[in-house]
Amino acid sequence: MSLMIHNTLTNSEEEFVTVEPGKVKMYVCGVTVYDDIHMGHARSMIVFDVVARYLRYLGYDVTHVTNFTDVDDKIIIRAAKEGVEPLELSRRYIDRYFEDAQKLGINRADIYPKASECIPDIIAMVRDIIDRGFAYPAADGSVYFSVAKVQEYGKLSGRKLEDMRSTGRIESDPNKRDPMDFALWKGAKEGEISWPSPWGEGRPGWHIECSAMIRKYLGDEIDIHGGGNDLVFPHHENEILQSEAATSRPLSRYWMHNGMLQVKGVGNSKEEKMSKSLGNFFTVKDVLQKFDTWTVRFYFLNTHYMSPLVYGEDMLKEAQSALSRLVNNQRDLQAYLRSAPEGDAESDDVCDSIESYRAAFRAAMDDDFNTRRAIEAMFEMARTTNRAMGDKTLTKKGAERYLALLDEFNGILNILPPVAAADDSMEDVMSILIDLRSELRKRKMYDMADLIRDRLKDAGIVLEDSADGVKWKRI
Repeated sequence: MSLMIHNTLTNSEEEFVTVEPGKVKMYVCGVTVYDDIHMGHARSMIVFDVVARYLRYLGYDVTHVTNFTDVDDKIIIRAAKEGVEPLELSRRYIDRYFEDAQKLGINRADIYPKASECIPDIIAMVRDIIDRGFAYPAADGSVYFSVAKVQEYGKLSGRKLEDMRSTGRIESDPNKRDPMDFALWKGAKEGEISWPSPWGEGRPGWHIECSAMIRKYLGDEIDIHGGGNDLVFPHHENEILQSEAATSRPLSRYWMHNGMLQVKGVGNSKEEKMSKSLGNFFTVKDVLQKFDTWTVRFYFLNTHYMSPLVYGEDMLKEAQSALSRLVNNQRDLQAYLRSAPEGDAESDDVCDSIESYRAAFRAAMDDDFNTRRAIEAMFEMARTTNRAMGDKTLTKKGAERYLALLDEFNGILNILPPVAAADDSMEDVMSILIDLRSELRKRKMYDMADLIRDRLKDAGIVLEDSADGVKWKRI
């Protein structure tokens, strides 16, 4: 089965065929850095982390670019309130972004461009758009894109210019020829951060930075452009207009958009998008004080990335409980290795299913990165191996193969916490402690025996009494 991706541009699933064979150029819109990232940001970050991981698993040479908007009205306002320079404020929150991203188990993108560091590229692109007749300088030193010059306005979002004009909600601006025109370059206001340009001092418009960064780091046409579905309009719509006006080539072959993280509205049951502007957000820092990295990732990945998802601590607790079944299965397999029967995994009936689980996982991921179905395959595998360990029909080599397959899956989803491998000295120490505990129980010194059990649990090791004797595993 080939990898299929739901393309927002065509509203259909399409076979993934790259511009250049074997290589993937992927650009994902990042954050405006004026505050800590919240769980809505985390969803998009984790979704596209998994997309990049899976593409690399398939053997693609992936170049993943995620930008930082470090020049913006919100940054300027926040910096003024704090009495710091805008770029100083944005640098602070970029550092904190990386701290949170690491705690979320996210692999770093290959490139993290900043708007402030791409000013020459932005100016060059604005000049190209003007030269091609799609933009015009205004009296205030701004440059506007002329939407009347394009034929396919709204092809990503399905919106029509005439419909938006008819609503009467667009404010008029004497500097614009059409109320729907948007700024490529904003003329400087007194006291604001600015850069020199052919049109006067100013700073980039929001949309142009992504178009210029894509052109600089990935070229005129890329394979995947991603982001939250709140960016479809106007941001991604306007990116298409700018880039295609400048290059006469499609900006991206595939447009991927994750669904919004929603929260319950105050005082009613209506759900609304989590956002800083609505003040209904939960920061990653706060959430990770209550839930671990893998619970948060599982919570997001146990739903298809396009579906809306409601945030709540009760949902995270449910995710934590469900994930514990997979974690326990992994720990049990590792513990089982110490007493598993020897044998050839190739002749092990339980191992006959291994390739079917890999195929099920791959089929799910090939179906538009369906992580929910991929996780279902992992649960089914856990049920099979739990039964086999219970009746001792799984050989040691078979258990090793299943653990290797779990590691393979986890390299893509990263939902299972790492476990330190036990060495021979650890085995010897645990054997001594288990024997000592057994002797204490024989002498009815239960408080001392329980102390050993409890202290080991505090250290992340649990003892389990069974018909085959005492077993231990890490938790």
